[in-house]
Amino acid sequence: MSKISYLPIEWLCNRVKILDQTRLPQEEVYLESSSYQDVASAIKELKIRGAPAIGVAAAYAIALGALEIKTNSTKDFREKLKKITKTIAATRPTARNLFQAIERMNKVAEAGKEVERIKKALVKEAVRIHRAEAEATEKLSRLGAGLIQDGFTILTHCNTGPLATTGYGTALGVIIRASEQGKKVKVFADETRPLLQGARLTVWELQKANIPVTLITDSMAGYFLNRGEIDCVIVGADRIAANGDTANKIGTYSVAVLAKENKVPFYVAAPTTTIDPSLKTGSEIPIEQRKAEEVTHIRGVCIAPDCDVANPAFDVTPHKYITAIITERGIIRKPYGVGIKGIT
Repeated sequence: MSKISYLPIEWLCNRVKILDQTRLPQEEVYLESSSYQDVASAIKELKIRGAPAIGVAAAYAIALGALEIKTNSTKDFREKLKKITKTIAATRPTARNLFQAIERMNKVAEAGKEVERIKKALVKEAVRIHRAEAEATEKLSRLGAGLIQDGFTILTHCNTGPLATTGYGTALGVIIRASEQGKKVKVFADETRPLLQGARLTVWELQKANIPVTLITDSMAGYFLNRGEIDCVIVGADRIAANGDTANKIGTYSVAVLAKENKVPFYVAAPTTTIDPSLKTGSEIPIEQRKAEEVTHIRGVCIAPDCDVANPAFDVTPHKYITAIITERGIIRKPYGVGIKGIT
C-alpha cells in the first residue's frame, strides 16, 4: 500500500482528529475533539465525507459518546447510548456505511455485561471498523486496477480517494493503484456541483499522487465522451441495492447514461459495507436533501437571486447502466442480484 501523507480521520486514544475537507484545497486544517456531538456535526457539515469515511467517523463518534456516559448500570448505559446512536444516524441518511457501522457498534454494546468493559469493547470495535474499511479499499483498488489498461483516460465524478474512505480509495484508489503499476493513465475530473468535491478534493488528491488530471465542469462530460476521449468511467457509491442499483453523488446518473450512449464502460467501485441487500432496488434508497445555500452560494458568495431551490445530494444509477461493480471480494458483473447475493 502506498504511503498516504494525509489522514482524513485518526483515533487518538480518547479523541478524534479530523482533516476538515471543507477547507481544502486552500488549507490543511485538522480538528480534534473528544465530543461525539462535534463529530456528528463534522459528518453533517461534510468536514468528513465519503461513505466509508462516514462509517468510520460514526463508529468513533459512538465510542466517544460511550466514554462520556457516567453510570455503572448497563441498562442505563444502553439507554443513553441509544440516544447517541440516534444522533449519529440522523447526520447523513443515504450512506449505507454509516448504518452498517452503527449496527456493529450496537451489537458490541448489547453483548457486554459491564459498563467499563463495554466502553473498551466499543473503542476496539471502532478501530476494527476503521482498519477493515482501509483494508477493503486497498483490496478493491488492486482488483479494479486490472480493468485499467496502459494509456487509459478515465472520467470520474465526485471524490473517492483516501479523503472519502480513510484508506486507499475506491474509484480513485483503482486509478492510483493502476498508476503505481506503471500504467500511464490520465484523469478527467468532473467539478461536481454544488459543493465542488471533484474540483477541490479529487484534483488535490490526484496531484499528490502525481497523476495527470484535467478539471472539467459537470456539463462537459458528454462532450468528451462523445469525442472518444474517455476510455472508461469509474465512480464510487454511497449505497448499492440488492439488484445493483447504485446511489452516488448527484450527477452520476447523467454520466452513466452518457457513457452507455457512447459505449464507454461505466464502473462502480465500493467496499461491501456499501451494499444494502435489504433494499431490493434503488427506488428504496433514501436520498438526502440538503440546504438551498449550497446551490445559491459558492464559498459564501451568493450567485443567484432569491428563488426556490432543489438540492438532492445523490441520485440513483439503475444497474442496467453499470458495466461492473468492483468490491474487495471480487468484481461483480450482470446479473448483479446473483453476484451481490454471493458476496454479502
